[in-house]
Amino acid sequence: MAIIVATLAAICSGYCYLLLLSRVPNMHIIFYLVLGISGIITVFTALWALGAHEKYSRIAKKLRRCCLTCLAIGLSVFLVMQGLIISGARTEDADVDALIVLGAGLRNSAPSLVLRTRLNAAIKYQEERGDVPIIVSGGLGQGETITEAEAMFRYLSSRGVDESLIWMEGESTSTYENLTFSLAIMEENGIDIENARVAIVSNEFHLYRAKLIAGKAGVEAVGVAAETPGTYLKVLYSFREAFAVASEVFLKTA
Repeated sequence: MAIIVATLAAICSGYCYLLLLSRVPNMHIIFYLVLGISGIITVFTALWALGAHEKYSRIAKKLRRCCLTCLAIGLSVFLVMQGLIISGARTEDADVDALIVLGAGLRNSAPSLVLRTRLNAAIKYQEERGDVPIIVSGGLGQGETITEAEAMFRYLSSRGVDESLIWMEGESTSTYENLTFSLAIMEENGIDIENARVAIVSNEFHLYRAKLIAGKAGVEAVGVAAETPGTYLKVLYSFREAFAVASEVFLKTA
């Protein structure tokens, strides 16, 4: 039985990996999810099979308890991370010195669906607060011909946003770089970072971590939540974000 389960798990993981290589959108998240679940099922099946033999039943029982304990701890941490994500998943009404729109990938040199929701949220937020500059932040991704910042600039200007209020940051490749590079642009434009407040525009699942990183970068930040399109993407990205938040909380100090 353990061999059959392991074979099926390997087939499922392999199929998802092939889809990942084919650059199916968001497949990297699904691949790691399937790989993790397959690994857990395989390990428990092997332990149950091992426990069927009287010679190994005692050690198999101890190993099962150890695995169950680790799973319980992991699940508890996951739920705590989800609680933190939910706590930050809202738009905060505040006066700010600049909006920072975090990049989220392109499709044929145009903003992806997720990125468009962020840009639309930035437009709405700016309309309610007047001439607040919008910093579009995102570098050149794999397979992209223009930077995310350039694509965002084009999107905003085509929708009537004053081009002089769109500041481009096209070098970043991570959320931390998004924010630190954007803060440098603010300083170049005469904004006192130590006393500034920024609005980070991202999808609701991402805001808690983004504000956490902003705090480490030394700036006060509020969140502007762009609604993630579709339940499927909300669940998928929230699942991934829990691990990213855990990594930020427990592993990173910068």
